Amino acid sequence: MDIIWKIKEFEELSNFELYQILQLRINVFMLEQECLYPECDNKDLKGKHLMGYLNNQLVAYARLLPPGVSYSDASIGRVVVHPQCRHLKLGNALMSKAIAQVREDFPNEDIRISAQAHLQGFYERVGFERVSEEYLEDNIPHVEMLFEKEKGLD
Repeated sequence: MDIIWKIKEFEELSNFELYQILQLRINVFMLEQECLYPECDNKDLKGKHLMGYLNNQLVAYARLLPPGVSYSDASIGRVVVHPQCRHLKLGNALMSKAIAQVREDFPNEDIRISAQAHLQGFYERVGFERVSEEYLEDNIPHVEMLFEKEKGLD
């Protein structure tokens, strides 16, 4: 299985890549998880887009944001793996690449995320620590988590 990884600024995305990103995010977050929220929130314009392709199909994605967009820290969001590819366990590779890119772009910044509470264990295994009480975001329980800048990458 050869996943091809690409990282692009918003302006570098082709129309087709943007379509694939929005299609995957909408299909998972809005349709599968039945969560209505403003998908086009202008944050896409300010960040980088990490895309994993298998056979020319977008199968993994994360949005990488600089400090001051979602939080005062850098952040990673919209982390998603295509439903038909979840058995491939791409989440670890996706987060490893996302963390590495954010660390490269913002070496002096912590990385803060808003994680769905049921995925807290996954994010802890890739180096994040829970730093908040559970809260509802778009009617789904979430926790804020932090990857500290001093933490090394495995």
